[in-house]
Amino acid sequence: MTSESPAVTQRRREQLRDFLRTRRARLTPADVGMAAAGRRRTPGLRREEVAMLAGVGVSWYTWLEQGRDIKVSAEVLDAIGRALRLTEPERAHLYVLAGLNPPMSGRPRDAVVTPELRALLDAWAPRPAVLRDRYWNLLAINDAAHTALGYDGVDHNCLFTFFTNARHRAMHLHWESVAPDVVAAFRAEAARAPGDPEFDRVVDELTAISPEFAELWARHDVAGPTQAVKAVHHPEVGDLIFDMLPLAVADHPDWHVELYNPRPGTGTEVRLERLTHVGLAAPA
Repeated sequence: MTSESPAVTQRRREQLRDFLRTRRARLTPADVGMAAAGRRRTPGLRREEVAMLAGVGVSWYTWLEQGRDIKVSAEVLDAIGRALRLTEPERAHLYVLAGLNPPMSGRPRDAVVTPELRALLDAWAPRPAVLRDRYWNLLAINDAAHTALGYDGVDHNCLFTFFTNARHRAMHLHWESVAPDVVAAFRAEAARAPGDPEFDRVVDELTAISPEFAELWARHDVAGPTQAVKAVHHPEVGDLIFDMLPLAVADHPDWHVELYNPRPGTGTEVRLERLTHVGLAAPA
């Protein structure tokens, strides 16, 4: 985490103390499969019981709960999280209070796209909208993304589409100049999950079929995801220029909705309406 002032550090440690105490107080020995021993003056587990469940020393856990300046590791925090039966948001909160960056979400990769998210994409029409995960796999898109951006029915990953979908690539007005930034943004996302086999799979498969991607990946350039301008030339209606804004999904922080908004003064909105009115079918 970034450096912080002594006052902020002290406040964070106080919050860590209160958080651990309240999580401990809500559990009983029976909740964690332990037999209650002796009379308890206060509700919840004792510190030594949490330490035993987590496999750490009692003194060390006591110092952690007191907010002392001690070294912590992700492995130990995970063990404490399991001992205290923390939920995923609580586990991430524990990391932050202990001064570490939270781990990536552990949600299953095949999580279902909710009707509400699909309704959002459809409501954005006639403007394109795309839902992707952290590996840039396409989870859902609206019809406007098919017709305006050149996606077809077999596209499954934004990065693969960018490098291997001939129709999508031909429509991109500035493909060569944008390609390095696209790869740099994907490398930055992959770097946040070192050793993740799914990132490795995407890179290995695309490297094998796209020499251009392989060359750009070898540069090791990095760029963060930001609002961008996307310009395409549609064969039916002409140039379409969008401001693209990526938004994280609150309950799936590794998912992003990409909303494409017509750039003012470019005539894009009128051309999108024309696409809708002529009833161009989405590619199969």
